[in-house]
Amino acid sequence: MSHRLDPLLRPQSIAVVGATVKKGRVGSRTITNLLAGHYPGRLFAVNPGYTEVHGVPCFPAIDDLPEAVEHVVFAVSDERIEAVLDEVISAGVKAVTIMSTLVLADDAKPPLKERIHDKVSAAGLLVCGGNGMGFYNFQDRVWACGFDTRPHRQGGNVALISHSGSGMAGIIDVEERIDFCLAVSTGQELVVTMADYLDFALDLPDVRAVGLFMETARDPDALIASLEKAHDKHIPVVAIKVGRTDLAARLTVSHSGAMAGADAAFDALFDRHGVQKVRDMDELATALIMFAQPHPVSDGGLATLHDSGGERQLLIDLADEFDVALTELEQESVEKLARVLEPGLAPVNPLDAWSVGGPDAHIIMQESMKILMTDPGTAVGAVIHDRAPKAALYPEYVDYMRAGHGASGKPVFLVASRQGTGTDPAAISVTREGFPVLDGVASFLTGVRCLFGHRDYLNRPDLRLPEVADDVVNKWQDRLNCATMLEDTAAREMISDFGLAVTPLHAVDNPDAAVAAADEIRFPVVMKTAAVGIAHKSDTGGVRLGLCDESEVLTAYDKLSHAFGPRVTLAPMIGPGVEMILGIVQDEQFGPLVVIGSGGIHAEVLDDVVFALPPFDAARARQMTDKLKMRPLLDGQRGRPPADIDAFCDMAARVSVMAQRLAGSIGELDLNPVIVDERGCVAVDWLVVPGGNVSVKNEQRKAV
Repeated sequence: MSHRLDPLLRPQSIAVVGATVKKGRVGSRTITNLLAGHYPGRLFAVNPGYTEVHGVPCFPAIDDLPEAVEHVVFAVSDERIEAVLDEVISAGVKAVTIMSTLVLADDAKPPLKERIHDKVSAAGLLVCGGNGMGFYNFQDRVWACGFDTRPHRQGGNVALISHSGSGMAGIIDVEERIDFCLAVSTGQELVVTMADYLDFALDLPDVRAVGLFMETARDPDALIASLEKAHDKHIPVVAIKVGRTDLAARLTVSHSGAMAGADAAFDALFDRHGVQKVRDMDELATALIMFAQPHPVSDGGLATLHDSGGERQLLIDLADEFDVALTELEQESVEKLARVLEPGLAPVNPLDAWSVGGPDAHIIMQESMKILMTDPGTAVGAVIHDRAPKAALYPEYVDYMRAGHGASGKPVFLVASRQGTGTDPAAISVTREGFPVLDGVASFLTGVRCLFGHRDYLNRPDLRLPEVADDVVNKWQDRLNCATMLEDTAAREMISDFGLAVTPLHAVDNPDAAVAAADEIRFPVVMKTAAVGIAHKSDTGGVRLGLCDESEVLTAYDKLSHAFGPRVTLAPMIGPGVEMILGIVQDEQFGPLVVIGSGGIHAEVLDDVVFALPPFDAARARQMTDKLKMRPLLDGQRGRPPADIDAFCDMAARVSVMAQRLAGSIGELDLNPVIVDERGCVAVDWLVVPGGNVSVKNEQRKAV
């Protein structure tokens, strides 16, 4: 299958400019890597000081090559790179790899990096880099990297794409349990981005998983398209996200905007597209090893076999911390275990099946593993036993894995609580056989969570979105596009038009009208200033709560009108319930995000929120709401009845449709608090900020 990145990643011919025989130089290592990988195309060196480099014919300049080449690898200093690039472009080269930093001391303006970017963009060159380590296409035997590495096998089933050169090398150079098909250090992504490499990787014939070491998204739309392609092909993507952009650094008006910091947009992106997020390179490597094994993951939880009561307890504690479901064994499995185990051992999962040892001990362990793995509630199994002295591998442990898998066909892993190595020949051999040998319970549980997360993502039902009439959308697009801030009454009208429950509101501008409105609403009431431009009225003293009679209304009106002006609003006091927040905030890369969280006056203090890309339905809103730390409050506490979570989730879904349909017109939205009780939910305070400062790109963005 051809791909537009073929001239870059699987070129027919390569020239290395700056090739040298000097040991340790990029120009030397690039040649030796291409030779070590048995590059099948035509290979040339370029350096006026040599006639051959490591047996490769060498020529003084690009123009002296015996044929036009498809790809040039730069191994020259940044002082020379611009002149050489002009020669490369003139020669009609299609792709280049640049590993240097593109930084010059006392540089002119625009700086070198910008000049290089402009030249390669104008020429239509494909570029890997700069400031990277190149790439390895093990599938097609193109090792275009200027740094040392270990021996690798051709082919493989895992791709690794990293903004960090060390993020690539730190895994592929030391982790022999993974056979890679592609590894790329993307560097500055002058013209080719992580999304492009991901698209290429997903077309490789044997790829089973892709790892990303990500700093940012330089082409958000292309990244989303590639993640959708991964979904269509059922290929899991695992990511470390570093170099986080703090959305809260922007000026925000709403609580929602203030809380949308750090990783909010990427968390929402990953959740929407099933990307499994890990914290560090150990977890990334472990998850990729686990996804690379060939056995599918069915419904159910984790079953583990131990030879230590203490380590079994550690597994239980960590599984709870990592939110990994443990299999609750069926009664038939419990009875089978009871017949196999020695006296005093409980037939439960996780299972400690080691008692006094003896000649039958290993038979007991094998039979126990078979029973655990064949239980209908088991999706994945693990033998969690420590390595032998000097990190060696006891062969009996592998027998336990083979027995469990042979009886069930399910994935099974061997996990050491601490010691281990990714270069042990036995561990590598068994892992390649399809029974991964792993190090560290925490990293393993992260991998299990990733396996279950990808399984559940693929099983998500189609969205069932609330409907909103086009005339409603058109009406509020027009009004928002002409406004700097919506008054409370207009904001309430918009929220109501999108089908959200909101308290009644009366706007008045004199004391008699205030009394009349309070009588109509029925006491007790809330009075707020309606002065335009005051985003958080309670912070400025612009709110009076619990007004119980006409006297209190007149007193409140007198104070508010003198402080803020004559126009106020009155609304009924809503009874006690759980205070939640729903909102919309704009991300500069991915457009609107929806905020779901704990609300009220503690919204920003608690920071108990999740973010999602719109649109989503009530079922998806329920899954996100269940992630909140304060979620148990909705179940009813201290004698209070359970709150109507379904009503809240329906409101959240409607907010998501609003965010999607009004993208570009609405900048920020706060519904805070939304009072949720046993009768339903209602927004009692709101703020709408039109999207005048939202970029044109986001205005045109459609549903993600």
